[in-house]
Amino acid sequence: MKPMTEAHLAILRRHMVEVIDMHFDLAEEEIGRDAPSNPLRQALLKVPRHLFVPAQLMVVSYQDTPLPIGFDKTLSQPFIGALMLELLAVGPGQKVLEVGTGLGWQAAVMAELGADLFSVEIVEEFAQAARLRLASLDYQVEIRVGDGSRGWSDHAPFERILVTAAAAEPPSPLVDQLAPGGRMVMPLGGREVQQLSIVEKRNGGVETRALLPVRFTQLETA
Repeated sequence: MKPMTEAHLAILRRHMVEVIDMHFDLAEEEIGRDAPSNPLRQALLKVPRHLFVPAQLMVVSYQDTPLPIGFDKTLSQPFIGALMLELLAVGPGQKVLEVGTGLGWQAAVMAELGADLFSVEIVEEFAQAARLRLASLDYQVEIRVGDGSRGWSDHAPFERILVTAAAAEPPSPLVDQLAPGGRMVMPLGGREVQQLSIVEKRNGGVETRALLPVRFTQLETA
């Protein structure tokens, strides 16, 4: 059998985006939109997801399923990863904090969207691997190793915060570091029952809106 080429991988990436489109349409009532925005769709088509998984999983990297990446962590199903970014509504030049870098796929998509991105990862091996992958594609992302639930106060406030692990409630430091009018997207709940949620700072208060059930690992603290 021939080795897989970039052309083959591009076909798989287009198929992944078509499946994401289908899921958006099916979940329109819950999520309030029937398709990802065009900038997000173009970023998903461009970012090589297969470079952000362990090498042995490259061929299955575009399937609509979570993938194990080590340390009992997973890379989210493409639809859920894309939905979180759509709900976050990242725009060019926005200052964004990501909690949970993993191997860097969502960071790469946000960088492609033009975000001014800061990412915190508790697993040192992931942080180093993500730095190498992102740098190889010329994506400028600041990454540090640490407890993401504490945010990154040196660079706060953030207009957007993405949290890729679940907590019972939004961590107070992250809420404090969210700019007025800012938005945070994260799964909220316990180990078994979670809701993908939008947290916004509005009118001097914090508003939380749950959208649909999800299953994430718990947010680790150090």
